[in-house]
Amino acid sequence: MGGLLNGTLGNAAEVIITIFAINEGLLELVKASITGSILGNILLVLGLSIFLGGLRNGLQRFDRAQAGIDSTMMTLAIIALVIPSIFGHAIEIQDQAAVEWLSLGVAAVMIAIYVVSLIYSFMPTRGKRLAEEHGVARWSIRRAMMILLVATLFVAWLGQILVSSAEPVIASLGITEFFLGVVLIPVVWNVAEHLVAVQFSWKNKMDLSLSISVGSSMQSALFVAPLLVFISLATGNPLTLIFNQFELLALAAAVGIAALISLDGEPNWLEGAQLLAVYVIVALAFFFLPTST
Repeated sequence: MGGLLNGTLGNAAEVIITIFAINEGLLELVKASITGSILGNILLVLGLSIFLGGLRNGLQRFDRAQAGIDSTMMTLAIIALVIPSIFGHAIEIQDQAAVEWLSLGVAAVMIAIYVVSLIYSFMPTRGKRLAEEHGVARWSIRRAMMILLVATLFVAWLGQILVSSAEPVIASLGITEFFLGVVLIPVVWNVAEHLVAVQFSWKNKMDLSLSISVGSSMQSALFVAPLLVFISLATGNPLTLIFNQFELLALAAAVGIAALISLDGEPNWLEGAQLLAVYVIVALAFFFLPTST
């Protein structure tokens, strides 16, 4: 529940910002930011968590069964993005409306399987685990909800500023829209979530760190992205799940190496360094990718 709440509140900012971007017609930037959010959580956040946690605590451990389910879900998410992207390019030649209907259908399936996965995660029949010690709550539920509401309003305000500044930033810094969406924006809006995941790994609570980083990626891919497809219908700028080959290749590489690392349930700092290396390689590739592509 802690990992789910952390990922959900972190992705709430992403949804708010991307709604402004969709309304401005920056659809490619939105898809790049979704890609960047997934890559950032799987490679950068998980990599830092495993690397720093491993340096401090040595060999760490997490629930292999849950990690296996998460890896399967992320693989399913990549399949759900690859199929409409490949088929969409072929269908688009003859029927643009069919591409939008394809995206809507796939989006509905993605949200459904994500909801089913949450139900499965909270089923008591999966076995009970020893409860960890937690601190005493200092805030009431009412106060916490008010703080979250105020924070959300500020995020909405900052999101509008961020979107309106996107094109001037691209022009002034000489970077591409892909690099801005894949690397810079996701790192900025998820910085608090990233720090929390690394903090729990530093405290040798790898299961919680994993649930934040991988859980947030899963939510971005299987819930946030398809949700934006439906929200975009109200803006007059329909968003489709048609990603380019560079984004799909980066996503497949990230999910693949993360799945390999989660097989034994015992990550070490070297594996964290490997995830960070892949992230740097992907970031460099998107930095030099020409805008014309």
